[in-house]
Amino acid sequence: MPGKSLSEYTTLRIGGPARELIEARSAEEAVAVLRGAPGPTLVLGGGSNVVIGDAGFDGTVVVLRGGGVEEAGDGVVRVRAGHVWDEFAAWTVAHGFSGVECLSGIPGSAGATPIQNVGAYGQEVANTIAAVRVWDREADEVRDWTPAECGFAYRHSVFKHSDRYLVLSVDFRLERAETSQPIAYAELAKRLEVEVGDRAPLGLVREAVLELRRGKGMVLDEHDHDTWSAGSFFTNPIVGAHDYHELADKAGGEPPHWKTADGRVKVSAAWLIGAAGFEKGYRRGNVSLSTKHTLALTNRGGATATELLALATEVADKVEADFGVRLHPEPVTVNADF
Repeated sequence: MPGKSLSEYTTLRIGGPARELIEARSAEEAVAVLRGAPGPTLVLGGGSNVVIGDAGFDGTVVVLRGGGVEEAGDGVVRVRAGHVWDEFAAWTVAHGFSGVECLSGIPGSAGATPIQNVGAYGQEVANTIAAVRVWDREADEVRDWTPAECGFAYRHSVFKHSDRYLVLSVDFRLERAETSQPIAYAELAKRLEVEVGDRAPLGLVREAVLELRRGKGMVLDEHDHDTWSAGSFFTNPIVGAHDYHELADKAGGEPPHWKTADGRVKVSAAWLIGAAGFEKGYRRGNVSLSTKHTLALTNRGGATATELLALATEVADKVEADFGVRLHPEPVTVNADF
């Protein structure tokens, strides 16, 4: 499909044309295409965590489709890379597997989750991933990577910002249970009317998470421009204890924060954006902050990547000027600079 607009393949509905676009019906078909593709290549799944520039991509774009879920034994459930992530989350709840229920409603494909180390409401995929099957383009071999080899960190892995590896499938080690993992997120616990650390029925947790996400415009709805986004655009900054105290002094009080295992402090990016003077719905041309959640940058219709990244830069510059902390984008950028 020469010249096919990539805006049709991203949740932001932004992106220029591809020189060639191929929809692969399986990971194996994607490998075959990538082996023979001349020049640069790009793999897209659900297109939910990417900003593609207005010039598009001068190469071969492979859109990975096709899925499947199977029980591999010993609590391990294998999902193929092209499987829609929320369909997998729903499958685990319906089949009595606990471990990813708080990740319900997240758009995109299952194969993308280890790349980003997707997380929400107190869970992240690194907590339950047992192995990631990848194709190594340079070695032209398929093998299973352990979680340690994946180098998981906050919204990061060795796969991010690299096109060397193609995720083929992901193994999750889940618990057979009718109840969730201990609820770790205060907002979710409040919605469920339980204490942090308690468990709740899997189905109730999934529905509560979906309700919370819908309230923030984080469940895809083609009629709601607040969902024409890449989800949370900025990661929560992690700073040292000294820098955190300086930030709190500038803020005139302690912003929402969480201590990390290494003694540093993760600060709410959404709070920083609001404290820097940006309100929900703050708009520049065809882009705006979501009317529901300041952490999402949205396409109000007809937006360009240039407009979107200009707004992102404006927000990040103001937060840095006010608080001395630089916000960094969560989505991957392709032929687009931030």
